[in-house]
Amino acid sequence: MNGLEPPPVTNNERYRAISLQAVDKIAEKHPEIIPHLDDIRLSGLIFPFKASPYFVDELIDWDVGSDKVKDDPFYRLVFPTLDMLSNEHREKLIKAKADGDPVALMEVVGEIRTDLNPHPAGQKTLNAPKSESEETQSSLTGVQHKYSETVLVFPAAAQTCHAYCTYCFRWAQFIGDDELRFAQKEATSLFDYLAEHSEVSDILMTGGDPMIMQTRSLEQYLEPLCDPNFLPHVQNVRIGTRSLTFWPQRFTTDKDADELIDLMRRVREEGGRHLAVMAHLGHARELSTKKVEHAIERIQKEAFATIRSQSPIMRGINDDASIWTEKWKKEVQMGIIPYYMFMARDTGAQHFFEVPLEKAQRIYSDAIRNCSGLIRTVRGPSMSCTPGKVEVTGVEEILGHKAFVLRFLQCRDEDWIGRPFFAKYDPKAVWYDDLEPLPGMELPWDENGIPKPVKPRLN
Repeated sequence: MNGLEPPPVTNNERYRAISLQAVDKIAEKHPEIIPHLDDIRLSGLIFPFKASPYFVDELIDWDVGSDKVKDDPFYRLVFPTLDMLSNEHREKLIKAKADGDPVALMEVVGEIRTDLNPHPAGQKTLNAPKSESEETQSSLTGVQHKYSETVLVFPAAAQTCHAYCTYCFRWAQFIGDDELRFAQKEATSLFDYLAEHSEVSDILMTGGDPMIMQTRSLEQYLEPLCDPNFLPHVQNVRIGTRSLTFWPQRFTTDKDADELIDLMRRVREEGGRHLAVMAHLGHARELSTKKVEHAIERIQKEAFATIRSQSPIMRGINDDASIWTEKWKKEVQMGIIPYYMFMARDTGAQHFFEVPLEKAQRIYSDAIRNCSGLIRTVRGPSMSCTPGKVEVTGVEEILGHKAFVLRFLQCRDEDWIGRPFFAKYDPKAVWYDDLEPLPGMELPWDENGIPKPVKPRLN
C-alpha cells in the first residue's frame, strides 16, 4: 500500500452501529453518560440517533466527567437532548410520554417533526429535476437539480450514515417516513437524465452518506464513469461524506476498502474525471487520530482523489475563531482544501445550534486573518437557502445605515452570482428570511425566496 504503515487493528474494526435501543451499552465503558440516558432516549424519539464505536471511544472527551460531558463538542454532535426542542414542544413530548399511551405519543412525535420543517429550501418541489421522458421522470425519486451545472443524487443504499449529526439538515431521511425521503433506486434513469442535460458538469453523490454503501453498490454509479467516452460532459464527481469523522476505517480496514480505493482511482485515472471527497469536518479533533490520518493518506496517495472540507458553524461545537483557524491549518498541512463554512439551516434544532449572521461573519474573518493564503480558498459564512448560496461578506455603513454586505456564490438565477447586495444590519438575524432591505432598496428575492430578475448593470 505505497509503503504506508497501517494503524494497529483494534477490537472495534468491524463497524457496528450504536442505536437508540442500545445506547445504554455505552455506559458499560463510559459511565459518565448514565445521568443523561433518559434525556437521550426521549429526545431520540424526535431526532434520529446513531453513533459509531470509533466516534464514541476516540473522539468524545469522557474524562471531563458527567457534569461537563454534555458540553463536549463531540458529545453534542451526536447525542440529542430535550434542550434541542422549544419549550412548547418539550412540554408536549414529556406529557405525552408520562400519559403512557404509545399511540398518542407517536402522534405527538409526528406533529413535532412536521413543525420542524423537515424539507427546507424547496428540496421537494423547487429542486425537482424535469426530464423529457415520462419514464425517466417517474424514476428520478432521488435526484435534485437546483443549479444548472450540478446534479445531486441520493442513492437509496446511502440514505443512512455511520452516525447521525444532531444538527443534520437532512434528518428527515432517517426517521422511517418514506414520504419525506429522497432515494434513487437505480442509476440508469440518472444517467438518462444526464444525457439530456449537457450543461451538467458535476455530479454530487449525497445522502445520508454514500460511503456507508458497499463498494459493489457504489459501482453502479461510478463504474460507468471510468469510461471517458460515457457522458463526457460530466467532468467532476463529488462524494459528500462524514466517514472520516465517524468511520475512517471505511478506507482502510473494511472488508472492501481496497476495492473502494481502486474504484475511486479508476474514476480518476481511466475516466479522466476529477474526483472530490467533500468531507464534513468541523473541528481539528476529527483529524487527530492515526486511523483518520491513514484514511486520508489512502484517499490522496492511492485513489488520487482531492479532499475538500466543509462544515456548518454551530453553537457549542465550533463557534470560536480559534477552532476554525486550527482546523484549517491542520487541513492544509494534511493536503485537504478548506472549502465552505455554512450557516445552520432552517430545519430541525436550528434554534439550539444557530449562530447569528453577524457573529458568524466575525468568527470567519478573525479565523481567516490568522491563516496563510493557502487557506483562503474557504468561503463563508454561507446560507444554502431557497434562492441559492448567500455569503455574508461583511458589515459596513451604506448610505448612512449599518448594513450586511452579501453576495450569491450560487443562485437559481445565474445572473445574480457574484453581484453584491445589501440588507439592514440585524444582530439577531440567523437566516436569509430574517433580512430586511435598506431604505430605497430591495432584496434580490421575493416572498417565496425566488430570485427576482437582475436589473441592468450600471456600467
